[in-house]
Amino acid sequence: MILAKIPKNDGEYIRKKLFKLGLVRKDYKIFENEDFIYLPLRELPDDEIILQYGFTVENGSAEDRSYRKTPQELIAEDVDIDEKLKVFLPQKWEKLGSVAIIKIPEELEDLRFKIAPSYAKILGAECIVRERSHISGIQRIPDVEILYGTNTETVHFENGIYYKLDVSKLMFSSGNIDEKLRMSSLDCTGETIVDMFAGIGYFTLPLAVHANAHKIIACEINPVSYNYLNENILLNNVQDIVCPILGDNNNLEGSRIADRIIMGYVHTTHQHLRKAFDLIKTGGIIHYHDTYPLEIFPDAALENIKKAAGSRKYSISHIREVKSYSPGVSHMVMDITVEQ
Repeated sequence: MILAKIPKNDGEYIRKKLFKLGLVRKDYKIFENEDFIYLPLRELPDDEIILQYGFTVENGSAEDRSYRKTPQELIAEDVDIDEKLKVFLPQKWEKLGSVAIIKIPEELEDLRFKIAPSYAKILGAECIVRERSHISGIQRIPDVEILYGTNTETVHFENGIYYKLDVSKLMFSSGNIDEKLRMSSLDCTGETIVDMFAGIGYFTLPLAVHANAHKIIACEINPVSYNYLNENILLNNVQDIVCPILGDNNNLEGSRIADRIIMGYVHTTHQHLRKAFDLIKTGGIIHYHDTYPLEIFPDAALENIKKAAGSRKYSISHIREVKSYSPGVSHMVMDITVEQ
C-alpha cells in the first residue's frame, strides 16, 4: 500500500488537498506518530504534487475500517475514463423521480455521453440530462441536453406531494425545499390564496395538501406548466381546493379577494407587486420572492414594495434567503403584511 508521509505541522492542509484530488483511500484508517501523519493513497501521486505539497511517499500498511462508499466514489469507480479526468466528474446532481440532472464541466464535454450511463446506474435513474444554462423567460423554460435514456417525463415525490413534470420543458428547483416546507407548515384555515406564478404547483400543492386552505386560485401563463398543474391537482386529490387559471396574472379579476398571495417567481417579480396589492385584503400577507444583488438588498426591494403599495399601509414581517442564485446575487423572500 502507498502511504503519504506528511509532517504534522502541515498535516491538515495537505490532507484536505489530497482528499480534494481524490487520492486518499477512505477504506483504510489514517494514522500518525510523534512527527508524521500517514494517509493511505489510491495511487502514487505525480512528482509535481509531491513537490508542491512537500510530503514523501512510502510503502506500508494501514488498518481497515468499515466504510460505505459514497455515490460519487461509486460513479468514479464505474466510469471508464482516464483517472486524471475523474476529478472533474460532477459531484452534485438533482434527482427528480426517475431523472437525474447534472452539470458537465468543460473538461468532460467530449466525454459527457460516456459518463452518463454510470450516473444512471449508480443513482438508479432511467434518464440523465445535463443542464446547460439557467432557465429563461417568464415561462421558465430550461436548457437541457439528454445524455442517457429517452423519457424526460417523471413523477417526483417530495414532502408527501406528487409533482409530475417533463424536465426538458419545465424547471423544478429542489433548492426551494425549505420555503415549500414553510408554506406547508402555515395554518391557512379558511383562507383564499392566490398563487400568481403557480407553475406545476410548487407552492400551490404544499398549501393545498398540508395548510388547510379553503381555496387556492393558481395562475400560470405557460400552457405546458398549466397542463401539468392540472395533472398534479388530480394526482394529489386537491381538485376541490385548487382553481387553476391559464393566463397572465395581471388579468386576474377582482380586488381585495385574497387572504394570502404567493409570488414564487424571480427576476421580474417586482413588476407584479402592484397587482398583488390590488388583490390582497386588509390583514393579508404577500409572500414576495425575487432575486437581488446583495449589495443593494434590502433597500432596492423595499423601494419596489413602497412604489407598488401606493396608499396602502404595510409592514415587513419576515425576510430570508431562499438560496444563492449566482455570485453576489440571492433569491430572497419577504413577507409583506398589509395593514390597511
